[in-house]
Amino acid sequence: MKEESRGFCFLKCFLFIISARQWVSASRNLRPCNETDYYYEYTECDSAGSRWRVAIPHNLGTCSALPTPTRGTDCSFSCAAGEFLEMSAQQCTPCAAGSYSLGSGVRFDQWDTIPAGFTSLATYMDPGPSGEESQACNSSSWTPQGVYLESSRDECTVSLVYAVHLEKQGSVSFSYQYPDNNIFFEFYVQNEQCQEMAQTDDQKWIKLTTNGEWDTHTVNLKSGTNILYWRTTGILVGGKMVKPVLLRNIQIEGVAYTSECFPCRPGWFSSAPGSSSCQPCPRNTSSNKGAASCTPCPDTQYSHEGWSQCKERPPCSEKDYFQIHTACDSEGKTQVMYRWVEPRICEENVTGAVALPPTGAREACPPCNPGYYNTNDSTCFPCPPGTHSDGTSVCEECPAGTEPVLGYEYKWWNVLPSNMKTSCFNVGNSKCDDMNGWEVAGDHIRSGAGGSDNDYLILNLHVPGFKLPTSLAGMTGTEFGRITFVFETICSADCELYFMMDVNRKSTTVVESWEGSKERQSYTHIMTRNASVSYTWAFQRTNQAQDARRYIGDVVILYSVSVTNVQDGVASACRACALLSQSSQRSGSCIPCPAGFYIDRDTNRCQECPPNTYLSGHHTYGEDACLPCGPGSKSNKEHSRCYSDCSFSHTENNRTLTFDLSSLSTVASLTIGPSFTSKGTKYLHVFNVSLCGHQGKMAAVCTDNVTDIANKDMGSDSTQFVNSVDSFICQSTIIPADGRGFRMALASQSISLADTFVGATVDSDLDGINARPELFSDNSKSIPDINFFYRSTQATGSCQRGRSAVMTIRCNPEKTDRGQLTVPSACPAGTCDGCTFHFLWESGSACPRCTQDDYHQIEGACKGGVQETLSVWNEPKLCIKGMSLPAKSSAPCEAIALWLKAGVGGGAFLAVLLVSLTCYFWKKNKRLEYKYSRLVMSANKDCELPVADSCALAEGEEPEDDVVYSHKPSLLGKLRAIANKREGDSSESVQLKSSQSERWVWG
Repeated sequence: MKEESRGFCFLKCFLFIISARQWVSASRNLRPCNETDYYYEYTECDSAGSRWRVAIPHNLGTCSALPTPTRGTDCSFSCAAGEFLEMSAQQCTPCAAGSYSLGSGVRFDQWDTIPAGFTSLATYMDPGPSGEESQACNSSSWTPQGVYLESSRDECTVSLVYAVHLEKQGSVSFSYQYPDNNIFFEFYVQNEQCQEMAQTDDQKWIKLTTNGEWDTHTVNLKSGTNILYWRTTGILVGGKMVKPVLLRNIQIEGVAYTSECFPCRPGWFSSAPGSSSCQPCPRNTSSNKGAASCTPCPDTQYSHEGWSQCKERPPCSEKDYFQIHTACDSEGKTQVMYRWVEPRICEENVTGAVALPPTGAREACPPCNPGYYNTNDSTCFPCPPGTHSDGTSVCEECPAGTEPVLGYEYKWWNVLPSNMKTSCFNVGNSKCDDMNGWEVAGDHIRSGAGGSDNDYLILNLHVPGFKLPTSLAGMTGTEFGRITFVFETICSADCELYFMMDVNRKSTTVVESWEGSKERQSYTHIMTRNASVSYTWAFQRTNQAQDARRYIGDVVILYSVSVTNVQDGVASACRACALLSQSSQRSGSCIPCPAGFYIDRDTNRCQECPPNTYLSGHHTYGEDACLPCGPGSKSNKEHSRCYSDCSFSHTENNRTLTFDLSSLSTVASLTIGPSFTSKGTKYLHVFNVSLCGHQGKMAAVCTDNVTDIANKDMGSDSTQFVNSVDSFICQSTIIPADGRGFRMALASQSISLADTFVGATVDSDLDGINARPELFSDNSKSIPDINFFYRSTQATGSCQRGRSAVMTIRCNPEKTDRGQLTVPSACPAGTCDGCTFHFLWESGSACPRCTQDDYHQIEGACKGGVQETLSVWNEPKLCIKGMSLPAKSSAPCEAIALWLKAGVGGGAFLAVLLVSLTCYFWKKNKRLEYKYSRLVMSANKDCELPVADSCALAEGEEPEDDVVYSHKPSLLGKLRAIANKREGDSSESVQLKSSQSERWVWG
């Protein structure tokens, strides 16, 4: 009742004001108002859902007698599409030709400027070092590009905002392109209190699209105020420019009535009344705004689809035609022909124009591709099942004991194979929709001319599925097939070649891309799951939209394409297979070998691979197909992969070190960062590591959660294929939730660094991978570091042999059992060249098992006849587990040891013996002196010595005199002796001591 009384009071006041104005106008003698002097509007709806229609003059004070207010239509009333509400009669009326209406909706499809009501906001959630807001994103915004709206290409968070009031429940739908997962794209809705409406993940996160393809996203809206947000955030972690998000045809249903129709924009028209949309003018026609038809261009002018005016045709040049090879004729001949680029816009018959070159001479056709044979009319057909051909001969059956090698091998390009198709697409126009994006050229296929330099020239190859050969059917490896192609790009601008795949027709993913000119090279991609897949090559000369053709000479050349193990492929050769029995051998039937078995060359029987070897994956014939595992590794039960069982042994200086790394077997994570891009976006690198164990299963998993959410409806198999990476070591780029205002941390750019274990060794080099020990601090311990070497077999544009990783395990008793993972300080991202990653894992459990060399024994003193022996670890202790310390032991002992007793006894005996010998020889020496002195005294003056027997003593005779030497001669005595010698007297004096008297004797 209160609301009704308020409405009645409002109506009375309004009528009073109108009446007062009419009275004032009448007093001035103004003319009565006619229908051109005013327009009708509805008042705001009251709580009962009713409103009033009132007349509002265009200019106040110009006329009098405005129509009185009348009750309007119900607030929920709206007209159908193609109609508008005629306010005079308050009835729905069809739109006139040249205009359109959505009824209860609005559409935005013209983007010369950002339409009224839309706002582009660049936000940055990371504050500066002092808390101030960064100004780096002030210039970032959504940019109008005529027929679409383009998002920012940098890492700023840019939101396109539009507020709309719905009178009833409605919806919003928009067409978009989202080709790059390095930019996060979300759409969400808030109410007038800025509270986010409840949305499912697949409504909020937008699905990726293929380059050049448009998709449509629709979200239901509630009545009332809805604030729509289209938000993008680019991640320029790798320094590579992201592909922007494109928007067009935003349509909102459920708004209030439409009181007028919208005129068609220039270049578009609607020929019939009651249209809900306008159509673009065909080529070589144009139109103005609100046109009901299009006007043809004069003969000397041209226009493309949707143009508002015609342009003069330029003289023809070399950029206006292209070369093709005709199909083989019945004589096996082909020739080069030249055709104008369609639609042809140049003028041939004017001054300076170039004429179309003449057709070339007829040449012999190239041979058929392997697996095909040539018919009499020079047409190539696939060989029947069970047969093979190299392309130059007839198809032959495979010999007994062999099977055909199925696949695709295209190296001659006279005609496009039946399972390949080519197209051309442009984001902003349809000029090249009917053109071939690629043209065959004999020994290669190359990108075509297209309609504009920014066209996407597309080549597609469809593979229905993969089928392993019978000899490989029992294998449990991860390779189902591989595609290899040889290509070359020749560019003068910012061209780019994309190689993409679409699994089970669910989502197209960019596998690899190349920018600029690239020399002739080969690229291989391995399929790890059996699924239907479409491979796509998309080439764009430049991403800048231009009317003029400037880069027509920029091309990509594809020389060959081969795909292995294709389900319905053709065979170029046969391979040996395993046989069950002699009867089977005669019939030529093959059987699959069990996992881990190879085919013996002599018997064609299945033989298990030797221990610690693995099968190469696409080759099982002969024992050489079993490749040895690297050092420190063993093969799993199926011989499909080598891995470390967490044990390692190393012999050094006649000592064997045994390591038990089982404590490091669980998956470990390492977070590096934060790092910042040029505009300050914070991001982290997260590495997940599965070092050993798990029976060879690659337990480290990295997932792109945004892409995973966007592809939620795809099914678990393909979702895992697209978004999840299983590896020994994998890496993800993480945008923290608090870094950009997201409601959760975003993970993207997940890659595998190690899907093959090469081996473990203390050496710094293995299989071409260098551990670069200088990147880390020196190992001060006596225990050597163990280097685990890994490789990823998937090649990239910058890493031709694929990525590799080295995990250095170091014994550090100061660390816990789980230890600590680090990367080199010189390479904070874990890699210095982008291809080889280095890690150091220091752990207490990385020390070797204890042995008897790791402790020593200490013997105590002998106390009370008992001696104790104590075992002590060597310091520092560099071992774990293994042998325990022996218990303290005791043994009986004596105060004086036996060895000491033996030593003392032996010493005493030697002393006595020495004294005895000394006395004996001293006495004997005295006797000799005496005899000598007697000889001297008995000598005559002529120095004649007596005969020997006159001087000798008889046996038992005792000497009568003792011989005593005089004191040491003086200097005078020495001189006298010298003089006597000169005179011939050779005697010398001695002092003799007689028993009777003493005297001097001179000789």
